[in-house]
Amino acid sequence: MPWYTIAYRPQVVSDLSQIETATAQRLLDKTKWLASNAGNLRHDPLTAELPGLSQYAVGDWRIFYSIDQSAHIVDVHLIAHCKTLHQPRRQGSR
Repeated sequence: MPWYTIAYRPQVVSDLSQIETATAQRLLDKTKWLASNAGNLRHDPLTAELPGLSQYAVGDWRIFYSIDQSAHIVDVHLIAHCKTLHQPRRQGSR
């Protein structure tokens, strides 16, 4: 089974730099684990509207990613804490 390359979206890198170092390292280690096991895992779509996006739970954190099977890439779109995912979105000012 080939190793998958990890691609982090720019916002992911920025977000990780804002959290506690040990937690950020744990999350990075899990993305490496995902890449090393991507071919053996079932990647269920998050929703029908986002068929290529999956998530992996790490405690209270979620890693949102997609897999490019042909290029062997795990594309990490977002890493977020559960409580930030459930906050209402702020409306733009009028």
